[in-house]
Order: sequence, then structure tokens, then C-alpha cells
Amino acid sequence: MVEIRNRRLLIDEKPTLVFAGELHYFRLRREEWEDRVRKLKHLGCNAVASYIPWIVHEQRRGEFELADVADFMDLCHRHGLWFIPRPGPFVMAEMKNEGIPHWVYREHPDAVPVSWRGERQVTPILDYLNEGFLGEVERWYGAVMPLVASRLHQNGGPVIGVQLDNEIGMLTWVTNQPDLSDDTLCDFAKWIVAHDEKGRYPFDLNDPVARIKGFREPTDGIGPCLLQDYGSYERDRFARYVSTLRGFAERSGVTGVPFIVNVHGSGGGRGTMFPIGIHQLYESYQGAGYLSGSDHYLGELTRENAQDLYYLNAFMSAAAPSEQPIASMEFEVGSGDYGETGGSRMSGAAADMKVRLSLVQGNRLLNYYLLAGGRNPLLKDGPGDGNDRIGNNGERHGFAAPIDPEGKLSSTYAPLKDTTEAMLAVADKLADMDEEHDDLALAFVPDYYKTDLHRPGAMRQIVENLEGVRGNLESLTRTLLFLGYRFPAVDLQNRPIEKRALVFASSRHLSPSIQRKLVSFVEGGGSLLVYGELPYLDMEGQPCTVLSDAMGVRHREYRQGSGSYFPSLRSEGEPEVRTWRCETFEVERGDAFVRLVQPDEAVGVECRIGAGKAIVLGCSYPLHPPFFQRLFGRLGLSAALHHDDPDLGVLMTTVRNHQGERFLNLINLNHEEKRLRMTERGKPLFDGNRVVLAGRQSRLLPIGVRFGNVTVDYATTELVSVTAKELRFRATGTAEVLRAGGKLMRQAAGKETRLRFDPL
Repeated sequence: MVEIRNRRLLIDEKPTLVFAGELHYFRLRREEWEDRVRKLKHLGCNAVASYIPWIVHEQRRGEFELADVADFMDLCHRHGLWFIPRPGPFVMAEMKNEGIPHWVYREHPDAVPVSWRGERQVTPILDYLNEGFLGEVERWYGAVMPLVASRLHQNGGPVIGVQLDNEIGMLTWVTNQPDLSDDTLCDFAKWIVAHDEKGRYPFDLNDPVARIKGFREPTDGIGPCLLQDYGSYERDRFARYVSTLRGFAERSGVTGVPFIVNVHGSGGGRGTMFPIGIHQLYESYQGAGYLSGSDHYLGELTRENAQDLYYLNAFMSAAAPSEQPIASMEFEVGSGDYGETGGSRMSGAAADMKVRLSLVQGNRLLNYYLLAGGRNPLLKDGPGDGNDRIGNNGERHGFAAPIDPEGKLSSTYAPLKDTTEAMLAVADKLADMDEEHDDLALAFVPDYYKTDLHRPGAMRQIVENLEGVRGNLESLTRTLLFLGYRFPAVDLQNRPIEKRALVFASSRHLSPSIQRKLVSFVEGGGSLLVYGELPYLDMEGQPCTVLSDAMGVRHREYRQGSGSYFPSLRSEGEPEVRTWRCETFEVERGDAFVRLVQPDEAVGVECRIGAGKAIVLGCSYPLHPPFFQRLFGRLGLSAALHHDDPDLGVLMTTVRNHQGERFLNLINLNHEEKRLRMTERGKPLFDGNRVVLAGRQSRLLPIGVRFGNVTVDYATTELVSVTAKELRFRATGTAEVLRAGGKLMRQAAGKETRLRFDPL
């Protein structure tokens, strides 16, 4: 059995890390399959994932050709690899119609949605709940899922999970074209009535003509309501679609494995928009038996974007039910040269850093995407679209992959192999560990990412206000990480606040219920940092000052820099600093510890609410460590981990299991070598010995980890292999120190250490 329990992925009752690689059998000749599978296995992967494109296997209605699917799964099984099928119906993957057969559009023209002002969609999206479309999907699943069911892990086969569709909602988001078809609007009207929101709209929801006009061409009078209601309805609609697909799969015998929902949202090497995907698909994986997987393309992990991956993983965990771990179904590992222009060449450190950070943050499954390239074959009935192939990017596909379309190994293959083998060496330990945290949490509000669908006017203004949160979130999380804090996120809308302190990159918009929740949290003794803007409006732009009233701090105005005005801030112990934009406050009570220089207005205020404390800082403050250490000190916070390098840029986090075994994960985002002396709660780590990290290097260091009859008390270098009776530690360019069983050992530069042990 494959189970999800206590944030673990259990295969045959054993906590397991899955390292999958995406191989597209349909883009390879049969005689190439064995070679690619062997190269995947040589890399260290223990699983294969692949789309199973409908457009390939039912090119003519009713003519299923599925022998390749069965044979490829069987080949993977013979090599001792698990398998994760991804049968769509939508698969994306640079395929025509995103993987939907051309004939579906001809047979079911009513499934093609319209959007604002009745405009046709510019993408191949279909109405997910259209009866005709779902009927065809049921036939497709009815053909392919029995092949999967007979190969489930509990039946002695390789299948350990099944992905349902792919990137649901992505196409409507990136085009700002919600599904406003007649049937969808009828369904939406019923949803509004069921949620007792019908009084919000000045037309008869039962009148199809009125609702079509009202919703496809919304006025400013209903725009804010529509923004919120359609966003919530969209979540419900996507969840019903996923549930329908799951039902089709289960009726074909697919049970006993997780159903995976792939969450999209990164772009331009950043993760700032990723939570939009979480918002869209939030309800789709809340039930038992689901597993959410991220889909991100961040390129090199740098000082600029490292915090994006951290809060991306933290938000994924916060949105998942308490039993679910997280996964990544599209984990970028190639060169990044997706246009084959020669303009990008990512280093091996790119994937290395992302793999390590994602694992220690609780990802139990990583799917290296795309691991091997191939070729787009011709369609049987070419539509005369310029190339008549299944894919939209020419004959060759996956030219940025570690294994290129011709099967040659690229420069990213060897470093990825090194990373995978190092993580597999301690996978049995990591699979049963959780990240340790300081006593604070990062706030996550899913509704802050209802920004995917909008019209000019009042809707767009609210969206722009909410988008402003992203820069403040970036500043806040980078500061926390660089100062050594380890923290989870908490979903403020749906989960309790369990940490003593909460840091919140906030907008001027916040629902009354969440504002009340924050007030209760602080009144009960909690500490709150509101960073960026103080909420004084609800999510629809109406006045709502619950939190502001409790704090005794009111919004005054926004000060914006210009070519003739240079707003500057002053705070005790700090030089004046420039800010481009800030919010100023009227203070009824509290300590205004940050002020605008001209005019003299409060920007940062500390106040008491009941037994707790709240601070609002109405700007994105420069990363001045002394300032933030004092700021966090006002909230009673202090990072347990510390290193002595003043230039920052080193990520530190730890994981622990119930036996007290730990690993310290270090990532040097800088290009320069770092020689770190580290402490934890003021006590030296590694007996005071320095950890030397070359530029762009990472290490996973054991602390009190037991192997058989030997406990590795600590090591300043990492394990690269663990066999039945021997540990092998990585050779580095500097001298290293390790202590095992109380015995101190020194490792010379360029040498590795082998340590024998007796299994218990």
C-alpha cells in the first residue's frame, strides 16, 4: 500500500523519499526506452513519471492505441522503478491543444468557453464540467485506467500515485479569461444562491439574459463582489472537476495510491505568483487520499529569489491538510535554455540547492522535470497547422534536459547525480524528519491571491492593491531567512495560529473574520508584526478597521516618492534611510518608533492589545540586521541559529526525527567562500570548528545521527554514501572535522573519510 500519514509518504508502511524523473516514452522510439530508463536509474532516481497524452493514444475517436503505455510501465517495473502516470486529460507539456485530441473540439463545440464580453478563448481550454467533454474523458479514463489499476503497487506493480489533469486553472489565469459560458454562469448563479449571496447583485440571477450581461460585462458596482465570489466559486468548481476525475479512476479500479494535484504558478524565475495556483486549487486536495505537488521554474537559486522557494514550500504545507506532506511534480533540473537560444546555462548548483531546500521543508516526492528530451512524432491526421506534430515547438523537444533528445548527457546530469546520491544516502532518515522552527509563523491568506481574473475599474484596483503584498512578502521572508530564522506558514483563513508570534506581509484589504482572529490572537498573548500596510478595508474595498481599532493606530495616508520628493525614515540607532513608498499612521496609543522625516509622521508603531503585542511597519525596510534584530526583539523573538559572517546570504535550517537525530542544511547563495562559526541558542556547534562553504555550495550536516552501533555526533562535511556497514564522507577542498561515538577525527583536504559500523 501507498499511504499518506503524519506528513509522511509511506510505501509498505515505510517513510519514503521518491526521486522521480520525467521520461516521455511517446517522444522516444521504443528502442530508446531502455537507454533512457538506465540513465535515469544511474542518476539515482527510484521512480519514473510520465504524461500519458490523450492526443497521442486516441487520435481518432474510439481508436485507442495503448500498448506503449502498458509496455513502458512494465519496462520501468523490470528495472525496479516505481511509476507515476499523468493521464490528463489536459497535460500541457508543449503539446497541441494541451494534450486534448483535435476531434474533441469538433464533436463538442459547446465545451469551448466564452469569457468577458462573450469573447472566445484564446487558449485550447474547455469547460471542465461540460457534460459532453466529461463523457469523453470518462471513456478515455475507462480505456487507460485499467492498465494503471492492474499495475498498482498493492497489486505487485510499479504505480505509486496517479496525477489527475495538470495545472488546472492555469490557462484562464494567464489569459485573464474566466469561463463565463452560459452553463457555467447558470451554475455560478446556483452557487451564489446556495451561499446566500444573491442580494449582492442588482439583477435577477434566474434570468439568463440578465446574468450574462451582468457577469460578462460587470460594472464597478458589482465588480468587487464578483472578484470575491467568482474566485471562491472557481475553487469549488475545480474541486468538483478533480473529484469527478477521481471517481472515473476509482471506477476503473485505481485505489490505494495518492491522487496527485499539480499546482502551478511560477514565472520569470520567481515564485511571487505561485500562490495564485494554491488559491485556485485549494479545495481540490483537501480530502483524504490526495497529494499536492508544486510546479515551479525558478532557475538559479540566488539571494534574489531563494525566499520565493522557501515561502512557496511553506505555503504549500500550510494549505495542505495536517496529514498530507507536499511534493513537486515539475521540479526544474535542466539548463534553462527552453527556447534553444543559447542564452541560458544553469549551473549544477541550481538544482542542488532547490533539491536540498525542498527536502528539508517536507517534500517527500520530487519529479525531475524534464529529465530526458525526445522528438514530437507526426499526428495521423495532421491538421495542416505548420508541422502536423503532437507538439508545438518543432521536432525536437526537451533540449534543456539533463539527457538531450539524442540521449547525450548534458552538463547538468553529473551534478544532479551527485546531489541525488547524497540525498539518497540519508533518505531513510530524511523521510521521517520534520523541519525545526523558531517560535514564529509566516501568515498566508489564500484570498490575497484571488488576482487571476479581473476587469478594469474597481476589480483591477483591488487586484493591484493585493499584488502589492508580494514585494513586502519578499522583503520580509528574505530578512527572516538571512537572519537565521526557521519558520512555517499558517493559513490564516482556515487554520489556527499555533506559534507564539506571527509575521504578516499585509495588504490594506483583509476580511473582518481574519481581522478579528488576529485581535484575539494578540489579546491572548501573541505577538504580531504587520508588515507593509495596515488593513483598513475588507476584501471588497469597504471600510473595515477591526484590527486598526484594537491597535489604536489608524491609516493616515500613503506617501509616494517622486523626482522631487524623497521620503526618508528615521529610527533610533539607525541612519536615515530612503523609502520609495510608505504608509503613515495616526497614533492614539503606542510607541511610534519609525517616523517619516518630512513630514513628521508615524510609519512604525508598537502597541499593546490585551496580553499581547502588535507592531505595524508601513514600509518595506532595507535589510539592516541591527534594525530587524531590534524589531524582532520587540516581539520577543530571537533566532536559535546564528553564524558570524556579516554578509549574510547563507540559508540555515534543521530537521529532526522523534529519536532526536538531526541534520543541519546550509546553502551558500553567495559566489564567495564562507567560513562560518555557528552557534545554536548561544552554544557552539561542531565544537566551535568552522564550516567552510565554497561559493554556491550546499551541505547537509549530520548532528547526532545513529547508524548501527555508531552515532555521528557531528561532521563539517556531509555523507555521500551509506552502505550496510560503512559511512563515506564527502571529500572537500578544505580540512574537515567529524566526531563519532565521542571520537574526534580530522579529514584532510581532498580526502574522504570511511567509517565502519556494525548494524544493529
